[in-house]
Amino acid sequence: MTDVSAPLRVALIGYGFAGKTFHAPLIRSVPGLALGTVVSRDAGKVHADLPDVDVRGRAEEVFADPRLDVVVIASPNDTHAPLARAALEAGKHVVVDKPFALDLAQARELAAVAARQQRVLSVFQNRRWDSDFLGVRQLMSLGSLGQVTHFESHIDRFRPQVRARWREQAGAGSGLWYDLGPHLVDQALCLFGLPERVWASLATQREGGEATDWAHVVLEYGARRVILHAGMLVAGGSARFTVHGTQASLVKRHIDQQEAQLIAGTRPGDADWGVDPDELLLYDGNGQVTQLTAPRGDQSRYYAAFRDAVLGRGANPVTPQQAITVMAVIEAAIASAADGRAVSLALDADERLAWQSASN
Repeated sequence: MTDVSAPLRVALIGYGFAGKTFHAPLIRSVPGLALGTVVSRDAGKVHADLPDVDVRGRAEEVFADPRLDVVVIASPNDTHAPLARAALEAGKHVVVDKPFALDLAQARELAAVAARQQRVLSVFQNRRWDSDFLGVRQLMSLGSLGQVTHFESHIDRFRPQVRARWREQAGAGSGLWYDLGPHLVDQALCLFGLPERVWASLATQREGGEATDWAHVVLEYGARRVILHAGMLVAGGSARFTVHGTQASLVKRHIDQQEAQLIAGTRPGDADWGVDPDELLLYDGNGQVTQLTAPRGDQSRYYAAFRDAVLGRGANPVTPQQAITVMAVIEAAIASAADGRAVSLALDADERLAWQSASN
């Protein structure tokens, strides 16, 4: 049993971009979570930001520490599954940054280990709490668009130079589809459920590129089409969300500002945290445009919900069953791009039912 009178003691594995920018500040902003340990080979980098934490050189040291309750994994993608398994088998509750795993087999194995160990295993889908997604979801739930027929979700960037980092180098789990695809897929599944088929085209467009840096994926839901797109050579002009329905259309031009705020030093609880000045544009059939204020985003709500799940006070915010489904779409898109055909999800009946139960 977890002692509910004391904060949960958290260890963070990895202090690269994700660990430094997202996990550390979000964890430290949530009451009831205490980030006291970071696994990194660069203690100086960690202590420059977090002078009070204990820096360990090896993940095995935190697995063996009985004082630690939670392990957060923000290491390179190909290490997610083995580290998560080791942490679970050591009796820790675990948060895994996306992607959950490299394939369905690994994802299923992790879910089984978590169930056997009776530990909370969750995936860091922080963009469920983005202002842009919250605004689109709210208007869809209100019926403002009628029946949605076309949904387009973009995360585009302009980074023409290939950088020397593992995300952009050849290797298992690298490339844009593994990096941004899980966010795009998870949001689509939250809104529309399981697609019937997946069609995808993946490419490497930048000179000197070694990994996928362009992805265009279509999820089929009967006549409805859900388009997920990410590219690294987009200087401007694409909207974050474009949604067309039988009654109206919706455009959200710019992305949620929390990542930029975290990089700039803004933290949850600050006066302008999560505020998005970019309005949602609702177009009716007569050419009239209504400007609507985007809801305030707050990615720290993920960690607050995870804390409550560990303490038995709430549901897991992102379950292994949901993560398995995201992995099935990621895998189907890769197969579709390789074979040039639409692909059905490789989920069995029990997994489909488990996803439905976890998402209700």
